[in-house]
Amino acid sequence: MRLAEALNLRADINKRISQLGERLRANAKVQEGDTPAENPEELLAELDRLTAELEELMGRINLTNSRTLSDGVSLTEMIAKKDALTLKSGIIRKFLAEASLKIERYSNKEIKILSTVNVAELRTHSDKLSEELRLLNVKIQKINWTTDLL
Repeated sequence: MRLAEALNLRADINKRISQLGERLRANAKVQEGDTPAENPEELLAELDRLTAELEELMGRINLTNSRTLSDGVSLTEMIAKKDALTLKSGIIRKFLAEASLKIERYSNKEIKILSTVNVAELRTHSDKLSEELRLLNVKIQKINWTTDLL
């Protein structure tokens, strides 16, 4: 199995576990004399099975990520860099949206509101971050589809 396939399987298992949680909550209580729509014991058994499967799969994914190198950098390190770039890029984009808002004045007597940064320069920096993030994502995806799961 390729790493990318394992990642898709992990996402599917996570979705199924989440749905099981909803089904369990829906069958947690019934009116006296009624029976639940689904047997909670069977749902709990399925939850046990899926979480064990997820644990094993995540261990294999993490092991593969830590042992897979590209240009001397592990996949784990690349993912950490991607996450950090995503966070930083998002904050800068939100900051730029606020900094670039024009505040209209109705007269010259009103207080003039100015941006605290050079918006054009910061936008250029933000664009470079976005490009770096895109290239890193492509590299990670390529590795995911060419690496066998350990």
